[in-house]
Amino acid sequence: MTETAPLLAMDRISKSFGGMPALIEASLVVQPAEVMGLIGQNGAGKSTMIKILNGAYQKDSGTITFAGAPWNARSPQQAQRHGISTIFQEINLIHLRSVAENIYLGREIKKAGGFLDWHKMNQGAATLLKRFDVEIDVSAPLGNYSTAIQQMVAIARALSFDARLVIMDEPTSSLDEAEVEILLRTIRQLKADGVAVIYVSHKLDELYEICDRVTVMRDGRTVAVAAMKDMTKLQLVAAMLGRDLAEVRASGATAFTDEHGKIGNTLLEAAHLAEGRRVRDVSLSVKTGEIVGLAGLLGSGRTEAARLIFAADRKTGGTVKMAGAKEHFHTPPDAIEAGIGLCTEDRKLQGIIPEMSVGDNLTMALMPALARSGIVNEQRQREVVLRFIKELGIKCSGPDQRIRELSGGNQQKVLLARWICMNPRLLILDEPTRGIDVGAKAEIQSLIRRLANQGLGVLMISSELEEIIEGADRVFVLRDGRSVAELPKDRISEANVMHAMAHGGETAPHA
Repeated sequence: MTETAPLLAMDRISKSFGGMPALIEASLVVQPAEVMGLIGQNGAGKSTMIKILNGAYQKDSGTITFAGAPWNARSPQQAQRHGISTIFQEINLIHLRSVAENIYLGREIKKAGGFLDWHKMNQGAATLLKRFDVEIDVSAPLGNYSTAIQQMVAIARALSFDARLVIMDEPTSSLDEAEVEILLRTIRQLKADGVAVIYVSHKLDELYEICDRVTVMRDGRTVAVAAMKDMTKLQLVAAMLGRDLAEVRASGATAFTDEHGKIGNTLLEAAHLAEGRRVRDVSLSVKTGEIVGLAGLLGSGRTEAARLIFAADRKTGGTVKMAGAKEHFHTPPDAIEAGIGLCTEDRKLQGIIPEMSVGDNLTMALMPALARSGIVNEQRQREVVLRFIKELGIKCSGPDQRIRELSGGNQQKVLLARWICMNPRLLILDEPTRGIDVGAKAEIQSLIRRLANQGLGVLMISSELEEIIEGADRVFVLRDGRSVAELPKDRISEANVMHAMAHGGETAPHA
């Protein structure tokens, strides 16, 4: 292989699922020691392309060469052994196993006689994580740690292989700014060491900071390849959406700017919620027809507070009222019966059931209403599923397609439909657009506003300040497990929210 030959060349790759094409003669070329951005809307084919490269899926047609030789991996394990490591957006690790076990899973270090060498594995895991400025007890179960730490463990595991090509699918979706900078610094070091990276992200600023070139996909096809310096952000968005540049520039407003409906009386009132160290004193309220943003840094207690309201965790103090009546929720079914739905931040582990169909995932919470004497009315179930597939624009081959084959954005729509079909009064959305492209994000944001306009109360947790600022009618800010600010619409600004996150006050100086 010459110095100018590509490390990876995927040419005219096609793949279909259930008769629906996911890739149509798509191409991807990566040079040695190059950081290649791979972008496109959910459903564009990015994940399918990656899974064919690493052996999770088999292509229907096309050719692949890697390191100058024909390539056709039969499994991700085979791809890893030959120098291709993948870090998926959804964390594919075992929560009940220790951090060290997860890092060395499948290639454990053993002593003479076949016994595991725990000392060497723990020491090696700690050394790997220290590279990312993460110092934790690697002998503790992975599930003891936050999503951000779990993501860093997944990255450490992937980079621990002697890889020539590392694929990162939305690697920063659960990381804060400091952790993102550590990751980008690591990518720069990989590049300096001669390792190539395919970097999948919807965060355009990251692409411009770290990528040499970008490949744009749309509707299963490769539609553009260019040096990052040769494409503006608007040109990238226009290529992803398949729209004229002037049209994209003219429609720059967020989907959250739809006309607002009437905000009514207080629906939810949570007062002085406590659960221990993570939630110490959280109070918030939501009115009918209102979108309330819940902001705060990682570890501030946002998700934990939402889980207390939904009775997914047991509170040690505080009260929850719905429409003025004190509730005594003991389990999530109690909260559901009171008209509350919760879309969790982790689609894979706490949302979808991957091997089940779109229809079964969508109607899971509705099953008791669809069944009589334990027998499900399949015709009625299908009617409900088809209705919401149409209303929410879920891209799938039909109700029977397995949900794991859908893009992240379409999986998120199925989860939203799961609760909307229950006719809830309050919908709690934890990171509703996490890892979703700009087009699908706008659709979901518009859907959230429409639901609020119809009288639904919405409590929205988001790590993206822009989403909170543009979408919320009121904002509560948490810091260290406590409510530190309540900002009405006319005081919602980046400066005020950030000041509350950092200092606990409601108004930033000179705001």
